[in-house]
Amino acid sequence: MAMRDRSFEERAAMDYSQIVQSSSFQHLMREKKNFILPFTLFFLVFYFALPILTSYSNVLNASAIGPISWAWVFAFAQFIMTWALCTIYSKRAAKFDEIVERIKQEAKEGGNM
Repeated sequence: MAMRDRSFEERAAMDYSQIVQSSSFQHLMREKKNFILPFTLFFLVFYFALPILTSYSNVLNASAIGPISWAWVFAFAQFIMTWALCTIYSKRAAKFDEIVERIKQEAKEGGNM
């Protein structure tokens, strides 16, 4: 319980409006946006390409490897793409966490964020 109370007191002492306006926080948000936006757009385009291409064209009906069509190859590639994006995001999130820890430390010290 003591740990919980201390954490609450620490949070209450922080000036969140100052943190949000700090250059460190603005840098964090810019970094996150520059990473997340392109990856999200890529994911959405790649994900919705399969149902759109199979519904409105015959492009993926051709044989890729023996009896396996390009539609199956594309569908399998979506699994690979999802795992790859999750791995990349996990590694990048660790860097975001480091920046957050620096911001928190600067806020505790009352420095020039």
